[in-house]
Amino acid sequence: MNKFDQSDVILLVQLKLMAEETPPAQKTFIQEFMEFLNKFSVIGLAIAFVIGQAASKLISAFVNDLITPLIGLLTPNVGDLNKVHFTVGNSVFSYGDLISNVINFLIIALIVFLAYKQLSKFGLMKDPVKG
Repeated sequence: MNKFDQSDVILLVQLKLMAEETPPAQKTFIQEFMEFLNKFSVIGLAIAFVIGQAASKLISAFVNDLITPLIGLLTPNVGDLNKVHFTVGNSVFSYGDLISNVINFLIIALIVFLAYKQLSKFGLMKDPVKG
C-alpha cells in the first residue's frame, strides 16, 4: 500500500493546479508598447535627456565664458585657458581645452549629484543601492 506524506500531497496539488492554468491572453503590439513605456519610464527618461542637454549647454557656456577666462587671468602669460598648448615638432598639444572640459565635466557631475540628493531626500527618486 502506498503511503503519501504531506509534501507528496502538496506537490500533486501544485502539479494539478499548474495543469489547469490557462495561458495568458495574447497582448497586442500597442499594449506591449505601452507596458514597455510604463515599465522602463521611457517618457521620463526622454524628458530628463532633453533637460540634461539644455543644462549641459548652460554649464558649458558658464565654464567657457566665465570660469575659463578667470583662470586665464589668474595664470600669468596664459590669457585664454582654451588656447594653452605646447608644441613638439609639428604637433600641437592643446591641453588647455582638455582642462576646460574636465572643469565642465566636474561641474555637471556635481549638479547631477546635488539634484539626485534632493530628489532622494523628497522621495521622488528611488535609491538603486538601497533597492
